[in-house]
Amino acid sequence: MQNKQGTIDHLRTHQSYPATRADLIKECNDLADFSDTDKAWFVTHLSEGSYNSADEVIKALGI
Repeated sequence: MQNKQGTIDHLRTHQSYPATRADLIKECNDLADFSDTDKAWFVTHLSEGSYNSADEVIKALGI
């Protein structure tokens, strides 16, 4: 992932929680300011489940 800080910022300031993997992927795919490569990386690295905070998502992604 090239835009790690942008991803972290988005997860912390724009994403609503709780959110499922499907919710997060839909949101990710709708973002114009992230590359297709970063979007694909996000989908590949995010585990199934429900996330209660940005920190949980960040930890799951390992970023």
